[in-house]
Amino acid sequence: MLAVDNVRGMRNHNPMNVKDSSILWNGETGQNLDPVFEEFKHYSDGIRAGAKLLVNYNKLYGLNTVQGLINRYAPPSDDNPTTAYVQHVADYLGVSPTQPLDVQGSLVQLCKAIIHFEIGAVPFSTWYIKNSVKELLA
Repeated sequence: MLAVDNVRGMRNHNPMNVKDSSILWNGETGQNLDPVFEEFKHYSDGIRAGAKLLVNYNKLYGLNTVQGLINRYAPPSDDNPTTAYVQHVADYLGVSPTQPLDVQGSLVQLCKAIIHFEIGAVPFSTWYIKNSVKELLA
């Protein structure tokens, strides 16, 4: 058993901790047992939802830096440690927080960095994450 098995994001099959919203995500359980975060049927559903948010932030709002993406994904107004989060993701990717990124080209690594920050580990292979977000990579 992995140490992350009892982490909220893993229990919810939502390792990127996508917040509960009115969006109807593919693979949602519809149970709403967690008052803050979405609950998914499979880990791949939760990963895809988080990745879709990142792609939409890029396409709809022009966000293409770690700083811009994470400030929207985990804003300080939601009591997130956003500054530390931005630095963690930037370090994970080996870029500066303000360096422009090809969001779709960096999507798998962005997901891995966010999962690592959210649950403290990345218990998924690169293949699994890439397969979870494959329709967003085109």
